[in-house]
Amino acid sequence: MNALFNDPLWFTTRASGTVAFGLLTVTVVLGVAGVARYAPARMGRFEVAALHRNISLLALAVLGVHIGTALADSFVPIGWTAVVVPFLSPYRTTWVGLGTLAFDLLLAVYLTSAVRLRIGQRRWKAVHLCSYGAWAVALFHAAGTGSDTRLGLQITLYSVCVAVVLAAILWRLYTVGPGHLAARVGLATASVATVAGFYGFLAAGPLAPNWSHRAQQAQSTEPMGERR
Repeated sequence: MNALFNDPLWFTTRASGTVAFGLLTVTVVLGVAGVARYAPARMGRFEVAALHRNISLLALAVLGVHIGTALADSFVPIGWTAVVVPFLSPYRTTWVGLGTLAFDLLLAVYLTSAVRLRIGQRRWKAVHLCSYGAWAVALFHAAGTGSDTRLGLQITLYSVCVAVVLAAILWRLYTVGPGHLAARVGLATASVATVAGFYGFLAAGPLAPNWSHRAQQAQSTEPMGERR
């Protein structure tokens, strides 16, 4: 508790990032359900769509807190430019850059959703697929950036999110019906490969010794200390 009061910005950044990723996971799963026109017995499809939209907006709001507190934290010299342009942050360039890339993809989804009627359903759907990529990129960003990845509870959270999204995608591929076999096999293979790659990355990266130093890629602008 004392650490929380001594370093509130860092704890807020990490907590809001974790919550935002959880909300993004729920959004992806609800999106899959919406595409499949699935709804529980006591809910209509329009209610699933409304829930999907509202949780998406909540995820964006929490993500705003995550970015704002990271910028306000003087321990990490990220900078405003690195918020929208990937891989410009002097602090953990690769892993912060992945977070920026995920943010840009989500921003594209949200902005095109606002002008959905103007750009047409087909273009909107094409851009909306970026949400799956954003989720995967955000997963690696979350695991690669924070030292709390080593905590059992954090790993469990990531594992639950991965399992839920993978199950939703495979369920959708199973229920889509005949046809487009090559595309379905390709998507299933890519999904499983992403999961395998993530756990391989965990073993070789965040769960391995000296990850804090290796994550910074030996850049001289790394602040002293092991806070993250």
